[in-house]
Amino acid sequence: MDRETLILKWLNNNLNDQELKAFKNLEDHDDLVKLNNTLQAFKAPEYDAGKELDSVLQTIRSKKQPKTHWIKPFMRVAAILAICFSLYYYTTTIDTTITTAMAQKTTVELPDASSVSLNAKSVLAFNKNSWKKNREVELQGEAFFKVAKGSSFNVITQTGTVTVYGTQFNVKQRDNYFEVICYEGLVGVTFNSQETKLKPGDSFLIIDGKIIAKEKENSLTPSWLNNESQFKSLPYKQVIAEFERQYNVDIILIGIDSEELFTGNFTHDSIEVALKSITLPLHLTYSQSNDSIILKRE
Repeated sequence: MDRETLILKWLNNNLNDQELKAFKNLEDHDDLVKLNNTLQAFKAPEYDAGKELDSVLQTIRSKKQPKTHWIKPFMRVAAILAICFSLYYYTTTIDTTITTAMAQKTTVELPDASSVSLNAKSVLAFNKNSWKKNREVELQGEAFFKVAKGSSFNVITQTGTVTVYGTQFNVKQRDNYFEVICYEGLVGVTFNSQETKLKPGDSFLIIDGKIIAKEKENSLTPSWLNNESQFKSLPYKQVIAEFERQYNVDIILIGIDSEELFTGNFTHDSIEVALKSITLPLHLTYSQSNDSIILKRE
């Protein structure tokens, strides 16, 4: 049974046990229940809608009755129609939102069978009901997209919009950091009203509002999908920020220039190995206490 029919039968208290179970499994079940409870305050007392409508029509036809007699039942019919319209509008415009926490990754399948892999501490939002007309998602964080063929596909971030002409690409939008890497097909990146088209291996990178040139990308997928973060001549603060997201820790730098460029990688599977990977190349020492890590110059 489709979603709209389930909701309609629920409103009419006409669900059997199997249908009730299906309704409770809807993603926006809790939101629908809350909205319905709120709207109850605006409902007129219990009445038979059909009977009330007949009463309204009879009253309107009768010239002997004063006009004011049909206003109250008419308003009742109008009220229930307004409630139904409001509920329909709410349920068809609400977005589906997927959020990953620190040290968490997940893969999401979109309505057209496109897939999105979300990196740690990221948010993806889209509307299922309007998907056929408008393939569009909003992204905060980092995600790798495999887009099914079809109409235009847009990824909207706070920094820029990515328009898909191909199928596989990675988008990373963090504080003062925006990067798009094309792995297959063709991708368009719109920033400051100008579009840059990327072919496989091309990157578009902005750090602190400045466009940064990058070497050709040779890998077929982003490293984080294989539980590893790689960096090529990036400020050390970007390395630290990613480390904190992957291991859910706070890192304190003492006597270290966070703008110093770093080239290297760290694994997501072992914090001890990862710490050595980001400290040894810069001759740093580290100490750990609970969820805090202090990095110092040797």
